[in-house]
Amino acid sequence: MSPTLYVGIDVGTQTSKAVIFTDGGDQVAAGRADTPWTFVPTGAELDAQQLLDAVKSAVAQALSAAPDGRIAGVGVTSMAEAGVLLDGAGAPTAPVIAWHDTRDHLELESLRQTVDPHEFAATTGLPFRQQWSLTKHRWLVDNVPSARRAVRRLNVAEWIVAGLGGEEATEQSLASRTGWLRLAERSWWADTLDWSGATESLMPQLVTAGTALGRVDPDAGLPRLTGAVLTVAGHDHQAAVVGAGADGPGDELDSCGTAEALVRTVAPGLAPAVVAELAELGITTGWHAVADHWCLLGATQGGLALQRILALLGTDVAGLPALDEKAIALDRTGIAVVAPPFGRLDVTGIADGDGPEHLWRAALEEVTGQAGEIHDAMTAVSGPHRTLVVTGGWSRSEGLLAVKRRRFGDLVRSDVDEAGARGAALFAERAAAS
Repeated sequence: MSPTLYVGIDVGTQTSKAVIFTDGGDQVAAGRADTPWTFVPTGAELDAQQLLDAVKSAVAQALSAAPDGRIAGVGVTSMAEAGVLLDGAGAPTAPVIAWHDTRDHLELESLRQTVDPHEFAATTGLPFRQQWSLTKHRWLVDNVPSARRAVRRLNVAEWIVAGLGGEEATEQSLASRTGWLRLAERSWWADTLDWSGATESLMPQLVTAGTALGRVDPDAGLPRLTGAVLTVAGHDHQAAVVGAGADGPGDELDSCGTAEALVRTVAPGLAPAVVAELAELGITTGWHAVADHWCLLGATQGGLALQRILALLGTDVAGLPALDEKAIALDRTGIAVVAPPFGRLDVTGIADGDGPEHLWRAALEEVTGQAGEIHDAMTAVSGPHRTLVVTGGWSRSEGLLAVKRRRFGDLVRSDVDEAGARGAALFAERAAAS
């Protein structure tokens, strides 16, 4: 008997991944396509239709390698903050600005004149900085005349679901990254909507991840998917939490990629003053893709620092196990590695007799210390974590895991390769069963 299959789509900054899973959560096929950015001096932008085409290409690639079986559901998770503006016919009216694009620096200063930064953080759960949707939307309204014709705005995952034939909706974890959502009330904030030139009517209904949003249309051009239930699986970090099995109350995911993201699942209801305090430390508070929960999220560029140190040492991934073994065996090192979120990496204190293992150990201690500061801030407001699950490419470093165990205690290393896509597929299974 052929298995029932589910497709998890993860639309990331670098690539769009489509992964097919059995109803037991086992991966059976995968495809990917580059995210089609056009690079500009301030960062990047893309054409929404080209992005949809790229996602379909990744899905078609996965389907070509998939076993027989009925595909019952499709879940889509994505990067946040970037949005798609649509006209009355459902066609994009403006480019999609990347979450990391910095063209909106003047808009941020304008926002400061309207909304107090502390109030912004306490109300939205977001630090007062560039990144969020509202300042990029204001830039589009002021600089791209066609943007003013928009009657609907979708986040990236929501656009892909609509492009496959699904219903328009706003998923709550993605809405929490816009700067328009009042966290405590789970409702739109008129002050920031008005300032940005947006309206509540631009926003579809708020839903939780895993809500069934129609079925794949035959016109989507992916015949084998026709009739499969569609759902938005939320922000990619939160979908990865589900995919890695770290979605219980008090669980924490440590995703060790180029950026290291720590994601804590907590009960709703932190006081606004606490939410603002976390934001000042760079930790966001928002509605989780997991229903009835909030999510604390903080990130470093620890993985990037480790990549730079390996390159400096002339070592690649193949040489990492031997380097890890020597680094773990050291009692201590006098080397200091300073790896700020932005800017150059500094190394001091190298003494006679120090070798590559000393520098590597110092780098592991530095990035773990940065993650530890985020972890401690989360613990101070939400209590001790229950389970710490480590995933991502750097979780394969035994040296990093050893240092993390000394800092955090017991941890679980997830063996899921594509946690975001797996989480999306698990949400699709829930939607299909509803």
